[in-house]
Amino acid sequence: MSHLSSARPAAGTPATGGRTSAPRITAPTAGLGSGAPVSAEGGNAHPVMDLSDVSVFYGQVEAVRGVTMPIRHNQITAMIGPSGCGKSTVLRSLNRMNDLIAGARVAGSITYHQQDIYGANVDPIQVRRHIGMVFQKPNPFPKSIYDNVAYGPRLDGVKKRAELDLVVEEALTGAALWDEVKDKLKTSGLALSGGQQQRLCIARTIAVKPEVILMDEPCSALDPIATSKVEDLMYRLAENYTIVIVTHNMQQAARVSHYTSFFTAEVDDAGVRHGRLVEFDDTQKIFTNPSEQRTEDYITGRFG
Repeated sequence: MSHLSSARPAAGTPATGGRTSAPRITAPTAGLGSGAPVSAEGGNAHPVMDLSDVSVFYGQVEAVRGVTMPIRHNQITAMIGPSGCGKSTVLRSLNRMNDLIAGARVAGSITYHQQDIYGANVDPIQVRRHIGMVFQKPNPFPKSIYDNVAYGPRLDGVKKRAELDLVVEEALTGAALWDEVKDKLKTSGLALSGGQQQRLCIARTIAVKPEVILMDEPCSALDPIATSKVEDLMYRLAENYTIVIVTHNMQQAARVSHYTSFFTAEVDDAGVRHGRLVEFDDTQKIFTNPSEQRTEDYITGRFG
């Protein structure tokens, strides 16, 4: 039965396993972490999603060319690279958010549990229920905290107050926000601090029980304390969700992710600029011993 036209699969089982010993970090990358501990499955963690030779176009402009990489189960995958390299474009293609942009189209294959999410019979709304999105700036609805979280479940047909109460509490607890807001659920979500608003948006996302969560620079508008709370939350969420994060903060990518993909912008022989995936690997390897010189140059600040 199709995942994208029927009931969603349950969230994955928790990741386990400890941090492997890190190789020596050379001077240019000192201060960067060695990546979140990869689960016991390690590199054998099965892909929830697969990108194969993916290119994204806006009209006749090829914004991203030929991306191939897996998104692994219950792991955090970071996308890093300079501005304009296409990482956010690729992220939005993972749940068909680019469909909302006139003239956008995707070539190649993006699969979710081996089903092409751009297939002719696939409902993009179902895709987005399985693969949720948290945006760069917190965007709570102009509703109460309770109604922000209950919005998606209500659309899914949950009507009984007792059921909604449970869903709201579980989602806010999962987003590490319940203890801060449980006595003011009728307060507008817009009255919360920036960091609380972003965690509210995460709660709103997980309330509909997606399997994959996409995060587009979720901490770029937050202060360091709020950023730390969201990073801690991502680490806990990875026990039950697969996460893909776009970030310009390399220290953040090194701290929270299991895998990292480095993108850059290239100009082809015809003078056309497009984004390319340079390297995808275990985060520890990317930040300590990358295979590509361009990756090392970016991480060490020699360009970008």
